[in-house]
Amino acid sequence: MDGVEQLSAEEAGAFSSTTLATIACCLCGTSIEPNPSNMCVNCLRAQVDITEGIPKELSIYYCRNCGRYLQPPRAWIAAELESPELLTVCLKRLKGLSRVKLVDAGFRWTEPHSRRIHVRLTIQKEVFARTILQQEFIVVYTVLYQQCDACKRDAAKIEAWQAVVQARQKVDHKRTFYYLEQLLLKHGAHQDALGIKEAGDGIDFYFANRSHAVKLLAFLGDVVPLRHKASEHLVTHDAHSNTYNYKYSFSAEIAPVCRDDLVVLPPKLSNAMGGIGPLVLVARVSASILLVDPTAVRTAELPAAAFWKTPFSPIMTSRALTEYTVLDIETTGEATGRFAAAEVTVARSSDLGVNDSTVLVRSHLGHVLHVGDLVSGYDVRSAIYNDSLLAGHKASFELPDVVLVRKTYPRRNRARGRKWRLARLAVEMADDDARVARGAAGVRDPATRDAEQRELFLQELEQDAELRSNVNLYRADSSILGAAGPADTEAMTDATPGDVAHDAAVDVDDEDADDYPEVPLEELLEALDLSPAADGDDG
Repeated sequence: MDGVEQLSAEEAGAFSSTTLATIACCLCGTSIEPNPSNMCVNCLRAQVDITEGIPKELSIYYCRNCGRYLQPPRAWIAAELESPELLTVCLKRLKGLSRVKLVDAGFRWTEPHSRRIHVRLTIQKEVFARTILQQEFIVVYTVLYQQCDACKRDAAKIEAWQAVVQARQKVDHKRTFYYLEQLLLKHGAHQDALGIKEAGDGIDFYFANRSHAVKLLAFLGDVVPLRHKASEHLVTHDAHSNTYNYKYSFSAEIAPVCRDDLVVLPPKLSNAMGGIGPLVLVARVSASILLVDPTAVRTAELPAAAFWKTPFSPIMTSRALTEYTVLDIETTGEATGRFAAAEVTVARSSDLGVNDSTVLVRSHLGHVLHVGDLVSGYDVRSAIYNDSLLAGHKASFELPDVVLVRKTYPRRNRARGRKWRLARLAVEMADDDARVARGAAGVRDPATRDAEQRELFLQELEQDAELRSNVNLYRADSSILGAAGPADTEAMTDATPGDVAHDAAVDVDDEDADDYPEVPLEELLEALDLSPAADGDDG
């Protein structure tokens, strides 16, 4: 056994003293260690180029007005020379990097005025089995000048438009356009517009390209029920080159029904929707119209195409709402979605202490109303409306005396400073003569009327979480609010001067104030600077 062990030790010593075998490079004959390619490093680099397919010269676009670089397809990034942001833009422009491993990247210094950016890259790639080759090379970017979209809009005049979208709604208020304004801001659908003008009973959007107008028109069709017509006007014609220059106009008519409107459906449409109504309330307006029957507590969705096939107008709008006080309520157990049926006894708030007139109403608001609450409704029995809207219905069809619409709150609770604010579009206002002509006869000046309508819209946002979900609300920074102009301050204050003075005398711990809905802080975005300078930047 000892001899066997000694022999094994000698064999082990002889094996350890041997040297590794070498081979000759198949190209230059240099002695190298064996490898799958049978080539030395120099020959391997000469024969295999791992940078193949990666461009060595590219162009990058730079806006001289705002100092930003284009990151295709449309993003513009602010970056300094030799900054990490600029390196990111350059690498994203480079095709073919996905086939190799990027080890290192950096800039090689060039003269700032040379309009050349040199990027040094180090990459690795497996060329043969278990053979990884590393190579360093330079990519040269040529800086070309191009105006970004924002600078184009600033430099162009609105008279140079090629296409215009004229959004119109034949109603006596602007609630729909306040809501549209917030949707446009949230989704950035207005960014291509050269300018926005208030005109008559709507807004005009001007664009430099027809495709931008078509894009906005498609967006509007996704958020409100509308129909549109297109027309074109020949501006210039070159007969020699057979070129034409047109201006395009798109007339978009929004359905003349709004949230909380009282509607009597045409008999044919009522039957097509399963016999709902025919007296219904408009609960929501989007690409379709959500209708609710306040008596039967049924809901139905009316598509925009069906509305325009059989159009109708409301018999009463939100401007005719009357405030009632709930004296008694008894739920019936019927429910549809978020609505619940109830028998409600109400009286006009203005009649309390004057007379004993009460009305028993069947309503769909049984889930939110309690004794002592205030509720807005339509006093149908004393309303003046067009009898033609009831044409075609059976003689047995009678309108109820009162239709309750939504819960409301004491006026003193509304006279409070809000902790949130809304962004605004840069809209060129119409002249006062046109605005007065658009409003109803006998109203106050246009600025006062618009402020009141906007205040109602802000209250709707506070009271309706579903409506708020489609709008960006921003935290109101006290420093920004103090620096803003008077118009901005009014937009953020849920009160008139008289209400503020009245609210100062009201105890802030009043138990009714706790009932007023508050916008949760988690729904608010970071503070937004709405000073005039900031509005100009946003375009």
